[in-house]
Amino acid sequence: MAFYVYILQSEIDGSFYKGFTQDYALRLAQHNNGESIYTSTKMPWKLVYVEEQFSKYDAIKREKNLKKADRNRITALINSSKNLLLK
Repeated sequence: MAFYVYILQSEIDGSFYKGFTQDYALRLAQHNNGESIYTSTKMPWKLVYVEEQFSKYDAIKREKNLKKADRNRITALINSSKNLLLK
């Protein structure tokens, strides 16, 4: 089963949240329903980036890497061919 690394953007302040999941549509709904304490204060969120990973280990590793990324790198990723939302 595939895992996905995703990036959300707050429609309130434009900040980004990075995570991983097996179902990114469900995870977006959970964030927008206030089910995540960290993201509940910046709702609503929009899904801006999705990248497939083939194992949970790879997804965790990639998520940690993205959490260190600056805004320019995140913006480049959102507009890149890696973004499944653009396909």
